[in-house]
Amino acid sequence: MSEFARRRTIMVDTQVRPSDVTKFPIIEAMLTVPREVFVPNALQEAAYAGENLEIAPGRTILDPRTLAKILEVVNIQPTDLVLDVACGMGYSSAVAAHLAEAVIALEDNPDMCAEAESALATAGSDNVAVVEGPLEAGAAKHGPYDVILIQGAVETVPETLTEQLKDGGRIAAIFEDGRLGTVRLGLKADGVMSWRSAFNADAPILSSFRKAAEFSL
Repeated sequence: MSEFARRRTIMVDTQVRPSDVTKFPIIEAMLTVPREVFVPNALQEAAYAGENLEIAPGRTILDPRTLAKILEVVNIQPTDLVLDVACGMGYSSAVAAHLAEAVIALEDNPDMCAEAESALATAGSDNVAVVEGPLEAGAAKHGPYDVILIQGAVETVPETLTEQLKDGGRIAAIFEDGRLGTVRLGLKADGVMSWRSAFNADAPILSSFRKAAEFSL
């Protein structure tokens, strides 16, 4: 077993399993996807730490516990089409791809798009397509989606995204309200969104998902 493979096992045994993540496909995916491939070279040694890792200014790869618990909450099925918003260098997309039929990995940073495509190819994630574009706009032409994931915190989720959910679809995001972050699961039924809190987690707020009042003069 390689050193990184050993660290993956430790990550799952100490960060994922103790967090009540019980779905075997999630555990298998996190044991399989080489997280070290999806971080900048300077962060490879820290790839399996139990914390958010900054991969660009204001952008992180979510800590393993948070990502695993989000995946548990949205319950991706093998026939699902997933939109992964703010995919960064593609780690979350690669993990989701083990659970879904296909993943659209949306990123607005062209450099990270290129890095994600390279990392996903290295990991053999051939059911992921990287799309460059504004995060808040989603990727409507590839939808509608069964599941939407947002890799970072939000103050609000625009209708442009929820409109891209199929009826019966699920969306998960970390909502930052003051100093406490909460992962909320949104469910779409008969065209109407309903939200419930799932667990606490924190991440930097994505600038595309700040409330409009932030932009007023």
